[in-house]
Amino acid sequence: MRLSHLQKFIILQCLESKTGRISRLRLNRFYETQKKKPKPEMVTKIITKSIERLIDKDMLVGFGERTKYKWFIKDIKLTRQGKKQAKMLLGEQLKIKFKKKK
Repeated sequence: MRLSHLQKFIILQCLESKTGRISRLRLNRFYETQKKKPKPEMVTKIITKSIERLIDKDMLVGFGERTKYKWFIKDIKLTRQGKKQAKMLLGEQLKIKFKKKK
């Protein structure tokens, strides 16, 4: 199953959490390390879409409020399948960032 870098980050952040449940606000840190940052108003939409796709794949459970038209996800938690995927990600070789010498 192919996952984006953001989705991998979300899964690994959930795995690192002691309680297993994390807040959405913690996921904004993903874009602090990126070279090309999207507009601030787009960050929320991008993170929401990634969370919703992981929920559709049965890797996450979302906690929040539901209105007549939309879900407002505040916290997320890994499912059993999500934990398996996270352990597989830990086994993969991750990108190493090297500093360029001038």
